[in-house]
Amino acid sequence: MPPTDCIFCRIARGEIPAMKVLDDDACLAFLDIAPLAEGHVLLIPKAHAQTLDQLSADQAAAMLRHLPALVKAVQAATGCAGVNVLQNNGKAAHQEVPHVHFHVIPRNPGDAFGFNWPAGKYPAGRAEQLVQAIQDELSR
Repeated sequence: MPPTDCIFCRIARGEIPAMKVLDDDACLAFLDIAPLAEGHVLLIPKAHAQTLDQLSADQAAAMLRHLPALVKAVQAATGCAGVNVLQNNGKAAHQEVPHVHFHVIPRNPGDAFGFNWPAGKYPAGRAEQLVQAIQDELSR
């Protein structure tokens, strides 16, 4: 999707209104229009990138440096007991808008939001293989 058509790019350019909570040269945070909880905020880079791996380290750092303060502000403003910080990266991971974004979702005991988290175990030797493969990719 070209940045001209991207809804989050249009929001960042001011073409579509948003309830902004944070705005600087690199990023924007605003209330989600379909919140999972009151105070559900989205944090986006102003530079268009569909997935996190398409951002440079500097672009990611410029955006994510706000995350601790944003989480603290959402917790204080909503009085929630906890916060999920969620980033869906790609369609298979349920990314709906093809522009990098982090969800800051206020949570309280007994709320309706949940995860399907079918934790598993590695067969003997597989964890070591994965560690090596990931390290090999990081060293490229």
